[in-house]
Amino acid sequence: MRLNLEEFFKLLSKYEIEEIEGLKLEGDIEIEIEEGAAIDVINEINLAMQHLMKALSMLGAAPVTPSLPSAPVPHREFRLLEEKFEPLPVKYSGTIQEVQLGAKRSEGGSRGSVVKLGGERSLPFYLFDSPQPNLPAIAIDVFDRPIPLPKAVREHYSDVMENPGEWAKKAVKLGADVVTIHLVSTDPLIDDTPPGEAAKVVEEVLQAVKVPVIVGGSGNKEKDPVVLEKAAEVAEGERLLLASATLDMDWERIGNAAKNHGHVVLSWTQMDMNNQKTLNRYLLKRLELPRESLVMDPTTAALGYGLDYAYTNMERIRIAGLKGDEDLSFPISSGTTNAWGAREAWMKDSPIEGDTSWGPRELRGPLWEITTGLTLSLAGVDLFMMMHPAAVAVMKEFMATLGGRKDRIETEDWVGVEL
Repeated sequence: MRLNLEEFFKLLSKYEIEEIEGLKLEGDIEIEIEEGAAIDVINEINLAMQHLMKALSMLGAAPVTPSLPSAPVPHREFRLLEEKFEPLPVKYSGTIQEVQLGAKRSEGGSRGSVVKLGGERSLPFYLFDSPQPNLPAIAIDVFDRPIPLPKAVREHYSDVMENPGEWAKKAVKLGADVVTIHLVSTDPLIDDTPPGEAAKVVEEVLQAVKVPVIVGGSGNKEKDPVVLEKAAEVAEGERLLLASATLDMDWERIGNAAKNHGHVVLSWTQMDMNNQKTLNRYLLKRLELPRESLVMDPTTAALGYGLDYAYTNMERIRIAGLKGDEDLSFPISSGTTNAWGAREAWMKDSPIEGDTSWGPRELRGPLWEITTGLTLSLAGVDLFMMMHPAAVAVMKEFMATLGGRKDRIETEDWVGVEL
């Protein structure tokens, strides 16, 4: 009797056969397969035969082990495509205004070096689009009186905090391209230092160092314009950066002080692109402030405290400037020291009961400042205001590498830095 498999199993089912003796199955299997599918089909046949043999064993039959060909191992040659990556340059219609801080003797000042910000024609570090004419600069904060600082920062400056001039000198030794002197003592709620006395501190710092200087007030909206105006007078021609003019203070007085005495204005707004355009336009159109005398500060939020908002705002401003928006095509400054306001940067331990260890704050603090600064550098920041020496050193290393001034990052120089 000749039966195919389907007929054979129907017969077993019809007569309820549970066991068969002396059964011998013979036959050939012919299958047509497409090219390239041989391995899959052979595997399926093997699987089917295993099921068949198992069924026959249950019925007491002794199936003959079929002789099936082994799956052939295909021989394939692989070769990587020899292609060279050549990015297509993006050409923007706008250029970020170049702004110089500081002036040498030949320019009417007394600085030994100057810092140039801006000048970009592409997004930061897109060297295949356009060369980056000026690397971001770093300023280190100095104060006109001792103030509370995180321990990780204070230990580097504790020996000079009573003397702003010496503090400025140390900042330069620690890598500052620019020194920021904050006249916090002028705040009526602190020492209420008169503008004339505060201006003497500015003169002291100018004599102590030969790098460009930024002058900041105390944050008091009524007194800061008077203080910055006096500082502008005593430092005429030095191209200070007056920090800052804001929409809710007498920006006109600060702008005129910069214009009349040869300085630069820091236009500060709170993470609002439209407000930044408005304040810039007031300074440029109403006061006729020269374009080379304006730097923007759209506000820096630290890692974990709104860094994504700060980044997005700065990136939008930079792209708008590159696309030709003349109200926003200016260098950007970042108050990167805001990172030290994050509790993770300075607290010894987590305040959350049962939380895992945060690790040594001597490392956390600098890393918080580095991460905040490095992130914002990719949004287009041209000037970083910082504090911790290790953070400054790491940022300089990254900027030089990303900007094409170095071939590689010498990580061994900063990963094991002594704090």
